[in-house]
Amino acid sequence: KLDGTGPEVNVLVTAASGGVGQYAVQLLKLANAHITATCGARNIDLVRSLGADEVLDYKTPEGVALKSPSGRKYDVIIHCAHNIPWSTFSANLTPKGKVVNTTPGFGTLMSVAAKKISCSKKQLIPLFTSPKKENLDFLVKLVRDGKLKPIIDSKHPLSKAEDAWAKSIDGHATGKILVEP
Repeated sequence: KLDGTGPEVNVLVTAASGGVGQYAVQLLKLANAHITATCGARNIDLVRSLGADEVLDYKTPEGVALKSPSGRKYDVIIHCAHNIPWSTFSANLTPKGKVVNTTPGFGTLMSVAAKKISCSKKQLIPLFTSPKKENLDFLVKLVRDGKLKPIIDSKHPLSKAEDAWAKSIDGHATGKILVEP
C-alpha cells in the first residue's frame, strides 16, 4: 500500500542514490516503511531528502556491515548494489527477513538454491520484472502528483550514447542517466 496505512516495516535499500534505489526509497516511504539506506558520502543529503530515515556511507565500517544506526533488524533488504555477501545480509535480517536482489546474476541463483536446501526462513529473492502498462501509468501519476521525484544524473545525445554507457558501467551515477534522440 502506497498510502501510508500499512504496518511499518524496517527496510534497507543499498545503493539508494542510484537509478533503482532512489525510486525504492521514495516508494517505500509512501508505504510507511522505516528506511535505512546506503550511498556514497556525497549523496547522503539527497537520499535523506528522498525519505530515508537513516543513511549510511557505504565506505564506512558501519556502511560495509549494513548496520542500522538505531540497531534495527531489517524485515526486507532491497539490494541494488553488487558484491555484498549473504552473511552480511543474514546478520542484519529479522528471522523471516527477505533480500530482494534487483541485480541478480548466476551467484544469486546459486544462493537461492542453497537457501532452499538449508530450509532457512530468511529468503533471497531475485527480482526479474516485466513492466505492465497499468503499473507504469501508476508511477507516472505519482510523478505528476509530486509524490515521486525522478533524479536525473545526466543527459546525453544519442550520438554520445557510449558516454552514457560508460557512466552507467562506472556505477556511481546519482539517479538516472538519460539518452535523448
